[in-house]
Amino acid sequence: MIQPVKKGAELAIEIRETVPEPGTIAVWWLGQSGFVYKSRFGTLVIDPYLSESLTIKYEGTDTPHIRMTECPLRGDEVPGVDLVLASHKHTDHLDARTLSPMLGANPSAELCVPEALIHHSEKLGLPSKRLVGLDDGWEYERAGFKVRALPSAHEGLDKDAAGLCLYLGFVVEADGVRFYHSGDSVVYDGLAENLGPGPFDAFFLPINGWDPRRRVPGNMSAAEAVELANTCRPRWLVPHHYDLFTFNTVPVAEFIEAARGLTAGVEPVVLRCGQRWEIRS
Repeated sequence: MIQPVKKGAELAIEIRETVPEPGTIAVWWLGQSGFVYKSRFGTLVIDPYLSESLTIKYEGTDTPHIRMTECPLRGDEVPGVDLVLASHKHTDHLDARTLSPMLGANPSAELCVPEALIHHSEKLGLPSKRLVGLDDGWEYERAGFKVRALPSAHEGLDKDAAGLCLYLGFVVEADGVRFYHSGDSVVYDGLAENLGPGPFDAFFLPINGWDPRRRVPGNMSAAEAVELANTCRPRWLVPHHYDLFTFNTVPVAEFIEAARGLTAGVEPVVLRCGQRWEIRS
C-alpha cells in the first residue's frame, strides 16, 4: 500500500501550523480528488474522501474498491476548516463518513454541494443549516475564498428534472491566486469558455480516463488534461483521481509522459498523498 508523505497527527499539525504568506495558497493532496487549500485568511477543502466507505460497501462484490493509498487523515482530524466543496454525488467526493466528522470538528464550516443534491445531502445526515447549493455561474464567498461553479461532464453534462447540474467544477480565487478544480469531468465543448478568461495559476484535473470495463463514469485522460492546459495556459497543472482504487486508476507515469507536451509556461506538479505544495501569485 502506498504510504502518504505525512499522515495523522503529523499532517494535521502541519496544516494547522502553516501560516501562508500574502499571495500564497498552501495545498495538500488528500488522495483521489481531495485537496486542502489554506490561505492566510482561511481553509478550503474540496472533494475529501477520508474513510473506507466504498471498500466496505463493495466488499465481496465483483467490483471491490481496494485501496492503493493509505488514508492520510480522518475527517475530524482536518483542522480549521471554513468551507468544503463537494463536486458531485459519488461517494469518493461526497462521503458522509468523511463530511459528518469534518463538520462536527469544525462547527463554523459550511458545505457547498450542487443545488440538485441538497436533498440527497440531507438524506446522508449532513446538517441542513450548513449546506449551500451551487449551480452553473453561481458564486459563494467565505473565509477569503471566492468560488464560482461551472458544469462538469462525468461523462455527460447531466442535469436533473429542474435543469440543475449534477456535476460541478469550481473556479476559486483567494488572496490573488486563481485556480480551477474540475471535480470529475471529461473535456467537453465549451469548457474553456465556461472557465472564462485567464490568467489561472493552477488547474487540478483528473487523469484516470475512461474504460468501459470499470463500469463507472470516466474522466479526462492525462493527454486530454494536458491538451486543456495547453488551451487555457495555467502556470501549473496538477493531476488527481489516481492511486486510490486498484480498479479505477492509471499509472502517474502516463501523466508525466504526457506532460512533456505541455506548452512553454505551463509546468506539471505531481504531488504525493499528504504532501504540501504552495501556489504563489
